[in-house]
Amino acid sequence: MWGLGCVCAKPLSFERRNCVSQVKAVNVEIQVVLGRSTLPMQQLLRMGRGAVIPLDTAVNDEVWILANNHPIARGEIQINDEKISIAVTREANVYDFMAGGQ
Repeated sequence: MWGLGCVCAKPLSFERRNCVSQVKAVNVEIQVVLGRSTLPMQQLLRMGRGAVIPLDTAVNDEVWILANNHPIARGEIQINDEKISIAVTREANVYDFMAGGQ
C-alpha cells in the first residue's frame, strides 16, 4: 500500500516515534465520488423527490476515493448483504481527478 510509510536506516528517536504516533491517531475524512454532473440552475431548482441526476460514470467505472478532499485512490463498489464498501484498485492520479477524467 502506498502512503506515508517509510524505510528508516536507523531506529527512530523517542521524539520522532512520539510524532509518528500522534500522526497515526489523526482522523481523516474519507469520501467516495461516484461521478459528476453539470445542470442548469433552473433544473436544479425544479428538482424534487424522485428526481434523477445523470452522472458521467458507467456502471463498471472505478470511483474516486478522497481523503480530506484530496484524491488518493481509485476503487470498485462492492455490495455484500446490505453493506456497501469500496475495494481499492489503484493509486489516484490527481491531474485526472481535477480534469474530471476516468
